[in-house]
Amino acid sequence: MDLKIIFTIGGKPGLQKLVAKSASGVIVESLIDGKRFNAYSSYKISSLEDISIYGENDDIPLREVLIKIAEANSFGEVEIPKKDDLITVLNSFITIDTERVYESDIKKLFSWYNILVKSSILTEESVKEEESEDVEKEVSKEEEKEAIDEKKENPAEA
Repeated sequence: MDLKIIFTIGGKPGLQKLVAKSASGVIVESLIDGKRFNAYSSYKISSLEDISIYGENDDIPLREVLIKIAEANSFGEVEIPKKDDLITVLNSFITIDTERVYESDIKKLFSWYNILVKSSILTEESVKEEESEDVEKEVSKEEEKEAIDEKKENPAEA
């Protein structure tokens, strides 16, 4: 699940996927209707990778929230809760700071979740793939660190 190429654009409904870069911005494709358009650099564009939610203690990356919702719902679509239930339902997945998270943002979160599931971007396979890539990166960092430590211990061999 690569959220770096999935955008929300101020004033545009839903989510968009990066297709290409252009001279004046980026070309994106709507995940709702598949229409492509040029998103100019003057637009307010945010990658889902950069979005987080105010948690009770720390900010929680949107990716983690989406995965928790997906795992609890077997990676299926969810019904968007009624206005009075939004905070309660989200708190069943993560503990949020209820004073800084607005109901409109929670509703948008569930809407985005459903779009990502419908578009087959948020799937069990994509999450497992990403987790295995993270493990591989972690292992290679450890190996690199061990090699550096070994060179420090035996500088004549290097």
